[in-house]
Amino acid sequence: MSKFAIKTLCAAVAVAAVAGLTGCSHQANADPALDASQQQQQAAQAAGPQYAQVVSVTPVHQQVNTPHQVCQDVVVNHTEPPKDQHNIAGTAIGAVAGGLLGHMVGHGKGNTLATVAGAAAGGYAGNRIENAHHQSQVTSTTEHECKTVADSSDRVIGYDVQYVYNGVTRTTRMDHDPGNRVQVQEGVTSVSDAR
Repeated sequence: MSKFAIKTLCAAVAVAAVAGLTGCSHQANADPALDASQQQQQAAQAAGPQYAQVVSVTPVHQQVNTPHQVCQDVVVNHTEPPKDQHNIAGTAIGAVAGGLLGHMVGHGKGNTLATVAGAAAGGYAGNRIENAHHQSQVTSTTEHECKTVADSSDRVIGYDVQYVYNGVTRTTRMDHDPGNRVQVQEGVTSVSDAR
């Protein structure tokens, strides 16, 4: 065997020995304070993303009220009282007519009494007749009326997801339905959709 081949073989043996000692020292230097579950988590992280089995997904609903205005044209009737509410014209005309009739009926001193009585009776009758014929004036106008109404709707604001990871059942709220499994990271929290 040549000197070069012997030197190469010795170098390879030396490198292998150093690598073996380094590996042993890494295992010997492993942190004894880490318990078994922490070591499992570190091993799982080194292996890649971990997934938890979803047990249930419950949508979280919220009632949303959306106010808006509804306007429409409405016919409104306005009643105005008669202009002569005290029936002065009817009373006056009745009094004059009654007085004239009373004056025609009586003679002498009775004539004055008959005139006054006729005027009083005629005034009363004229008042009642005008009152019976009074009609309130009704005017109609179209007015634009608006009112605020609220439309109520139901909206899904999230999902309460229950999942099992390493035999432990946990619940988290997500903004979407994750499907049948969720990705978890260190600390066992769900991080994403993993269908």
